[in-house]
Amino acid sequence: MESEAEEPETKCPFCHADGLVLMEDERDIPYFGKVYIFSMTCNNCKFHKADVECVDQKDPTRHSVEVSGEEDMKIRVVKSSNATVKIPHITTIDPGEASNGYVTNVEGIIRRIKSQLEILKEDPEDKEGAEKARNMIKKLNRVTWGEEKLKLIIEDPTGNSAIISDKAVVEKMKGKKKE
Repeated sequence: MESEAEEPETKCPFCHADGLVLMEDERDIPYFGKVYIFSMTCNNCKFHKADVECVDQKDPTRHSVEVSGEEDMKIRVVKSSNATVKIPHITTIDPGEASNGYVTNVEGIIRRIKSQLEILKEDPEDKEGAEKARNMIKKLNRVTWGEEKLKLIIEDPTGNSAIISDKAVVEKMKGKKKE
């Protein structure tokens, strides 16, 4: 069952103007289960926050997969706002106040990382950092084209994240469920 509900506009917590749209969507993701997707978007200041929560309480998990070809770009990824995304030797994206949850695929994760690197590669103040960003973008392009491999890791203390593939390795993390 899939349903989507949009609430009437309310006051934005940042700009305090009327125009914050709240949305809730219920999805059943194959091999993962039922999730709720929440989002807030302000039509005035463009503030946006989203998250994914499992209906069932889950243990802290670490999912990893080796991306080794173009077909792997289609692997489904569920990431909660509490999850850390790691691509060794490229980047680690730690959760924070501005962290969002989303459902995407491996290619979507790579695109998000490349868009951040595009900003860094243009930094005239940090020539060394800009060069590293350009090299990482080249590596990510080669991975997207199936010419190079990388490992994608998602660690989530709430268990609300997953890499959905027969190739994925799922491990329990130490720690308690996040209430």
